[in-house]
Amino acid sequence: MKKILEHLKDVVGGKAKLLRPRSKHWPSVRATHLKHSPKCAACGGIVGVEVHHIVPFHVDPSLELIDSNLVTLCDKPGKDDCHLMVGHLGNFKKDNPNVRKDAAELLKKAKT
Repeated sequence: MKKILEHLKDVVGGKAKLLRPRSKHWPSVRATHLKHSPKCAACGGIVGVEVHHIVPFHVDPSLELIDSNLVTLCDKPGKDDCHLMVGHLGNFKKDNPNVRKDAAELLKKAKT
């Protein structure tokens, strides 16, 4: 168990490869998601958007292709990086299970 936890820490930190490769369907699921949700859910931006897994792939690979587990977030350098700040609470080793709610609140504030 200890080795698995260490490996997961390395994966999150970018030091190791995933235990399970991405599904061959991931590219089309990602493209479809971005077609239907092209804007960042937190700021409304369209530059540098990425598809974020609410429950991370390394935690539950069975949710990789499930649309309800996906949210669009921008991945820009600096403090405006919604993927890092909202999706990972400022630390890529963390996950935010409330990412949809937090993003919606930020988007509402950005529009006012």
